[in-house]
Amino acid sequence: MANTHNMTEFVFLGLSTNPEVQRVCFVIFLFLYIAIVLGNFLIVLTVMTSRSLASPMYFFLSYLSFMEICHSSTTAPKLISDLLAERKAIYLWGCITQVFFIHFFGGTEIFLLTVMAYDRYVAICKPLNYTTIMNQQVCAVLVGIAWVGGFVHSFAQVLLIFHLPFCGPNVIDHFFCDLLPLLKLACSDTFLTGLLMVANGGTLSVISFVVVLASYVVILLHLRTRSSEGRRKALSTCGSHISVVILFFGPLIFIYMRPSTTLSVDKMVAVFYTVITPLLNPVIYSLRNAEVTKAMKRLWSKTMKVVERQRLSIGSLCSG
Repeated sequence: MANTHNMTEFVFLGLSTNPEVQRVCFVIFLFLYIAIVLGNFLIVLTVMTSRSLASPMYFFLSYLSFMEICHSSTTAPKLISDLLAERKAIYLWGCITQVFFIHFFGGTEIFLLTVMAYDRYVAICKPLNYTTIMNQQVCAVLVGIAWVGGFVHSFAQVLLIFHLPFCGPNVIDHFFCDLLPLLKLACSDTFLTGLLMVANGGTLSVISFVVVLASYVVILLHLRTRSSEGRRKALSTCGSHISVVILFFGPLIFIYMRPSTTLSVDKMVAVFYTVITPLLNPVIYSLRNAEVTKAMKRLWSKTMKVVERQRLSIGSLCSG
């Protein structure tokens, strides 16, 4: 590797070269990242502390929210700090590490969304066997498979760029290290490498997306025999998941189904799936799901009671 990678660092062009625009973007993205972390952490905390959200669907939802925090954290902090930096640089190994974790968490989320679609299929199409099929052990195994699948996917992607020679230039027209911008900087023919990356990343996204859509087609066909109230309740929970699936898979397929070409709009699309989608997920699941909303209100009420007791306790100690 030392013989083929002559570059020791890369420099990002970022979202803009205008200092005023960068300062505005700093405030915006700092606010958005804080909202991502707090919103998704609130869902994780709500599911963990609420007995009414003990079903597998919410178990997977808590993992999805945790994954959103991790996925966004691989790019957002660096983006935010670079918006105030004169020189937006990253070391070679830092770049490769960023590529690994972006695809690790992204790949895990792809498998997790597929698992969540399977959970909805079992819950709606096989309701009498749901608790038997989706028991705690099965849920844990499915989450473990998602983690392993994400690791294998990411490890394969990193292996593809390990052998590439980077001898200059070292300027990346992006705000984080990703596969296609790195392919443009390689000092060798990357056509085959690009095809292998599409076979790994793009094909995974497309196949998973098709599987998820197929599962919901089966669900919709099955719902024709249900009562109007049963259809409404089932579609309410499925609607949230379908919305998240489209928001997540759409940009991924757009980016990773192109073997070796980059477009000027790629950075905006990347902002969408690394920042906007993780921000929207808590909103979608909390607003469209009455049980989550109620559980959040109970958690807020309990928290306020604890704060009030602590305040009265401190006040009595101070007065005494």
